[in-house]
Amino acid sequence: QVQLVESGGALVQPGGSLRLSCAVSGNGFSFYDMGWYRQAPGKQRERVARMTSGGTIDYAESVKGRFTISRDNAKNTMYLQMNSLKPGDTAVYYCKAQHRWGGADYWGQGTQVTVSL
Repeated sequence: QVQLVESGGALVQPGGSLRLSCAVSGNGFSFYDMGWYRQAPGKQRERVARMTSGGTIDYAESVKGRFTISRDNAKNTMYLQMNSLKPGDTAVYYCKAQHRWGGADYWGQGTQVTVSL
């Protein structure tokens, strides 16, 4: 069973930075496609960034140039470095894992990011 635990969310001022982490338990982390998603109040969950097991990366247009996704397969952990944060980035951030050959999606419980003065 794969379990995901996010951490690193906080209250930060506009223009600030945060780094989110997603620790993954279970075997075979390097074979999982990973992603960061976020959901703001009253809005649908949206994908922020994705990194496949092969290293392909893509970002939502709204975060390009500001956010960086990375993973450390030795530590079974994925990261999201968020710079130049804006109030519009306020949301609960979730990480997701799916095996590269398909199957179930696994989600974390989420971590709150609030960007405000």
